[in-house]
Amino acid sequence: MIGYYIHHHGFGHLARAISISRRIRQPVVALTSLQIPEPHPFAAVITLPRDDAEPVQDPTAHGVLHWAPRHHPGYSDRMHRLAAWVAQDRPQACVVDVSVEVSVLLRVLGIPIVVMAVPGDRYDPPHELVHRLADHIVAAWPRKCATPAWLRAHEQKTSYVGGISRFDGRPRLSTEAGRPEATGSFRSRALVFGGAGGALGGDKAQWRTSCPDMQWDTIGGMSGSWREDPWPQLCAADVVISHAGQGCVADIAAARRPAVLIAQPRPYREQEATAAMLVRLGLAVAVRTWPDEQQWPDLIGQARAIDPARWVHWQVAGAAARAAAAIESVAERTSRRMAR
Repeated sequence: MIGYYIHHHGFGHLARAISISRRIRQPVVALTSLQIPEPHPFAAVITLPRDDAEPVQDPTAHGVLHWAPRHHPGYSDRMHRLAAWVAQDRPQACVVDVSVEVSVLLRVLGIPIVVMAVPGDRYDPPHELVHRLADHIVAAWPRKCATPAWLRAHEQKTSYVGGISRFDGRPRLSTEAGRPEATGSFRSRALVFGGAGGALGGDKAQWRTSCPDMQWDTIGGMSGSWREDPWPQLCAADVVISHAGQGCVADIAAARRPAVLIAQPRPYREQEATAAMLVRLGLAVAVRTWPDEQQWPDLIGQARAIDPARWVHWQVAGAAARAAAAIESVAERTSRRMAR
């Protein structure tokens, strides 16, 4: 059995865990504070206490870790719950997406760990620690896009699997097939595609003023309706406006739609790093701040001039299966060593 720790911020970590776990042949137990909707591929879900209530004391443990607040009931209960589960179920290996502290705890308890790498500037001591102690590292982007300096020392234990999308393998709909009933005489359709972890800027009034010939729809974020299955809307869009989170980028790549990406401020410049990869490959247009009205026509024109077929370079097809194979390899290899 394999454990899979899923960070509770946003939706991307959960979507990635579900995609990968569907392709792992042995039982997978989810470890998370999130509510996981049915159906899901997990053999069991261990619900962990939240550890982010204020106030906190010395959360970085003098700079050695990222989040280990002193005398924090939620954090302490969370770690005790993880340790109790390890003692009871004795997993062969655990995937951690993402937490330095959970990785350290599990490895100290003797469990092999697979760490999900995240783009950005991961040169700080906690990230150096977690990448050194990992039995394997999975990077959810193509190797040819970037090999960050902080990962070069770990080349022999890193799998660059490509972008992991929940829609991998799903047939793409034609633009016309995915369109809802027309709501006006618009020549093209833009989709503002937000995640669950934050909002994109702007408003519909601004969008309509800047591009009056476009129908603007929103999904996710603070301004749009949440959809469990946004695939038809993604496929129907003539251009997608989104942030540069790994999950949203992979979903856009799976649908092969032109995209304007607004890199959101995240720790360690995560989204800026992802956006830079995409620009280098010529896959999307990317900016750092929400454009003003005058910029939109040019940005959308640039995005629509890019051949959507170029999204094949993000290597979404088979990415989740490649990640699953890497995880299973760690579990099998370490189990064989134990049997000797």
